[in-house]
This record gives sequence, C-alpha cells and structure tokens, in this order.
Amino acid sequence: MTNTKMPFVSSQQIEALERVFPTPFHLYDARGITENARRVNAAFSWNAGYREYFAVKATPTPAIMELLRAEGCGMDCSSLTELLLCEKLGIGGDEIMFSSNDTPAEEFRLAHKLGAIINFDDISHIPFYDECVGEYPETMCCRYNPGGKFSIANRIMDNPGEAKYGMTREQISEAFRMLMQRGVKHIGIHAFLASNTTSEAYYPELAAQLFHLAVELHEETGAHVAFINLSGGVGIPYRPGEPMPDISVIGSGVKRAFDDILVPAGMGDVKIFTEMGRYMLAPYGCLVTRVLHEKKIYKDYIGVDASACDLMRPAMYGAYHHITVCGKEEAECDHLYDVTGSLCENNDKFAVDRMLPEVEVGDTLVIHDTGAHGRAMGYNYNGRLRSAEVLLMPDGSAKLIRRAETPEDYFATLDF
Repeated sequence: MTNTKMPFVSSQQIEALERVFPTPFHLYDARGITENARRVNAAFSWNAGYREYFAVKATPTPAIMELLRAEGCGMDCSSLTELLLCEKLGIGGDEIMFSSNDTPAEEFRLAHKLGAIINFDDISHIPFYDECVGEYPETMCCRYNPGGKFSIANRIMDNPGEAKYGMTREQISEAFRMLMQRGVKHIGIHAFLASNTTSEAYYPELAAQLFHLAVELHEETGAHVAFINLSGGVGIPYRPGEPMPDISVIGSGVKRAFDDILVPAGMGDVKIFTEMGRYMLAPYGCLVTRVLHEKKIYKDYIGVDASACDLMRPAMYGAYHHITVCGKEEAECDHLYDVTGSLCENNDKFAVDRMLPEVEVGDTLVIHDTGAHGRAMGYNYNGRLRSAEVLLMPDGSAKLIRRAETPEDYFATLDF
C-alpha cells in the first residue's frame, strides 16, 4: 500500500521552505483558498444576495481573512476578540455575522457598534440586549434548534436535541414577535444541525426545513424573513479515497428547495448565507513537522517537533489527519507507528497504529487538512509555544503571516 493522498506542495518545495522557516509551521495554499472560494460563490450565484460568512473561529489569521474578503466573503464572529480582529481589518456592517452563545454584554455592545448582523442564540438574550444595548438595528437574526435527531435517508447525521445552541420552534416564533415590537424590520433564520458531513444532501435537506420554517414564521408573525443562514457543517475527506463534496451539486440542491418552497410563497427575495470554515480552509492547510526521535518499546513511536498544542483535533476527538513522509510519497506504507508530540499527555498523538513508509530521524512529515481548526485551537500546555503560519503564494513564493510564539510572549501576561 502506498500513500494515495498527496499534499498541495512537493517535497522539494517543503525542503526549500524549511531552509527559511523552522519547523513546526502551518502552511496555507493561497491559490487553493481563492479557487475554492470562487467555486462556492459560483455554486450559489443563482441567489442574488448570497454571501459566505467565513467562520473566523476556524482560522483567525488576517492574511487568510483578507484572501477570502477579496472574493466577497463576509466574516462570522463568535467572540469579542474576533470582532476586534475584524475591526482592525476594516471589516464592519453587514460584512459581519455575530453568532455567539452565552454572550457577555460587552460583545453585544461591540457587535452593535460595528453594525454587525446579530444572531440571537436564545430568546432570553433579547431582554438582555435591551439592558446592555437597547437600540435595535433594522436587521437581526435568530438561531433555531429543531430538537430530536437530524437524519437523511434514514441515516442519523447528528443529534440537535443534545446541542446547547438555538431556540425551540415556539421560542423562535415568539422571538420574531419580540424583535418586531422593537422595530426590527428584517429577520434572518440560522441553524446548524450536523458537523463535517460529506453528504451532498445535507445543505439541501437543512435548507428545505428552514424554508418551510420561514414560510410558517412569515404567516404567523407577518415578519419579513430577509435571509436564511445555512451555517456550516459541510465536510471534507480527511481519509484517502473519501469523496470531496461537490459544492455545485449542493448549491443546485438548495436552489431546487428554494424554488419549490419559497418562490411559490412569494418569498423569492430571501437571501442565502453560508458560514463555512472547514470546507473553505481545511484542505488548503497542512502542518509541517520534523522527526526528532524514534522510540521502540511495546509499540514503535515517531516523535516530532509539533504537538497537540499545534493541532488538537486528534487528541481531542480522535480525529484522523493523513500524514505524508516527504520524499517517500511513493514508498510502500509497510511500517506501523504511533506519531506523537512531546506533551505530558498520552493522547498527544497525531496518529495511532498508522501504516507509513519507514520513518527516520530527520524526516519531515506533512500532516494534512489542518487549514481549519488547526492552529486556531492551539494552546500552551507544558509551556509549549504555538507555531508559525506561512502562506504559499500562487507564484511559488512564501511569506510569514504569523510568527511563532516566543518565551517572551508566554511570560508577557505574568506578574513576577
């Protein structure tokens, strides 16, 4: 068995990059990001008001955000710091969707100041907003949770009834009335029902549910439903051989539901928003790390200079990330390894029982699909420092877009 999933960079490019940027570092593909954003926009171009609100939480890096903004993307923020990041980049108004939960007052105040579209997670947040802001813009949004289980073709996709997000059916109707009483003229609906699904039926199925809800809410309350935000959840193939969802097929499926449900109800002006992070970024980032040690005890361990502080998903979720050994892309995967970092936690493993080519100290590994929820989920356990971010440009050059942390950064918040 050989490695059948290849990085977006060659081993020769990696070798050249390592001469400039010490490992570990996260590497992003500017061309891939831009081309993918254009595919997403084309898939929903049938909807005049369509906008992708990139989930900043996935990759809160200014250079990446600016690439996407240049393609017409807005930004979905969920915290004060993400809002401040947008403010520093000159992003404001309806370019920002603020979707938070358990929200502090200062975050609502800043979102309002920036003119963001505020997405209420809970009906109790409306009277809370009365107290901390009081002034309502013309456009706001409510997050919906249908409860129960979400399934497609008899296959359970996720369990919304166990999720902490969103309002019940009764609550969202009442929330619409409360917002209208406060002078809100245009209201959106947002929902997130499944995570990392590669099913091309997910968005169309979700859209149909929300379109029916929009018609009902309009009839019940008289509200103008301005947009439907399908949120995120569209996945990517982390494992070799898995299919990449075809976003054009997904967009066409949403259009059919739109034409079948909203247009006959006289609601053909509803805008479609999405809020993807993983689909927009994950395949266009990787973690480059060097092998420091090989340990042979009850298992064979490959120790690298990255750790879960650089990529938490395998430790946190047991998530699969493919690994390529640079220069050995065509070699037989005939050695069984655990690939580990240096943290004092046994789950600090990028791979468990993974078949790879023979790995030697000094080899470079590329850990795939880290462009979303990679460095963003980093932390400083054991005093480990988070790694740099590098952007590979379309002309083959590369630039540092976030330096690696230093001990001085780690000590900066301490009082000696």
